[in-house]
Amino acid sequence: MKTKEKRGPVLSTDYTEGAHPAVMRALISSNSESVPGYGHDAYCETAAARIRRVCRAPKAEVYFLVGGTQTNALALDSLLKPYEGVLSAESGHIANHESGAVEFTGHKVLTLPAENGKITGESIRNWCRRFYADESYEHMVFPGVVYLSQPTEFGTLYSLEELTRIREAADEFGLRIYVDGARLAYALAAPENDVTLPDLARLCDAFYIGGTKCGTLFGEALVFPKPGLVPHFITLEKQHGAMLAKGRLLGVQFGRLFTRDLYGQIGRHAIAMAARLREGLKASGFEEAVSSPTNQIFVKVPAETYRRLQEANVGGFWSYEPDGSVLVRFVTSWATRPEAVETALSVLKESQDV
Repeated sequence: MKTKEKRGPVLSTDYTEGAHPAVMRALISSNSESVPGYGHDAYCETAAARIRRVCRAPKAEVYFLVGGTQTNALALDSLLKPYEGVLSAESGHIANHESGAVEFTGHKVLTLPAENGKITGESIRNWCRRFYADESYEHMVFPGVVYLSQPTEFGTLYSLEELTRIREAADEFGLRIYVDGARLAYALAAPENDVTLPDLARLCDAFYIGGTKCGTLFGEALVFPKPGLVPHFITLEKQHGAMLAKGRLLGVQFGRLFTRDLYGQIGRHAIAMAARLREGLKASGFEEAVSSPTNQIFVKVPAETYRRLQEANVGGFWSYEPDGSVLVRFVTSWATRPEAVETALSVLKESQDV
């Protein structure tokens, strides 16, 4: 008896598919080559060189890791002293959706109020002033790093002006800045964005260029713009179980992402699909709950509409709202087809017609 094929989720997140076809071709074409392990191969060297070039950071150290949570936990652990914690928006990914991975390394996540997922230079400055005004601050967890994500958990963007103000506040209190770039391709491609890779290299102490959600099978590229910031990082990588023996698999993928602007193409496609979805939502009378210019779209819908979306395997749950409605997140990616957008819009329209 033939079983009914279960259709995969549509517009629920940006890593439901495998890898961009060009990345898969690069992996297949290099598959039979015998190369050194642990990232000491020509593919990783080439990929790192291309990343240095696009970041305009010729001396940057680039390390290829497997996943976002792993990268965040390892990078922050390497940047923080044993008695320090990391400042994050209360909605930040490390504060909510990484199962306490940062705390597992022994560092507390110190949360700040946020607006649409963003913190400010002033909020950082105020937090630090209150901390050092406490006469018993020596008994408390010190701030050591500011965690940001570009885009934020709500798809919003830090502007160059906002990032500059955050850098000034961080310098005032001796803090380092780390940027989670899981969806960085979609931030860079947004027309409203004015922060470039060279800007990140200039204003941040460390950041990563996301691959898992931006066209690779897996992988993130962690960048330390200034060499020597974290001595013996490779040893720390090994201690965290984060070193991939077949490191070439990461080098091949990132080398292809940064050949002929594939990373840019991936971002622009997702943004174009998101714009198409936004237009359809607006035409159908749905308003975005958060004004996001990137590939994440948040819409509040009645519980019955959410049930219909679930049945159609469209969109993803974000939260239950106090009024009984549901906040749904739609996410586009390099793999999003126009038909997927039309599926989501048709389900939403049908729910209104009932």
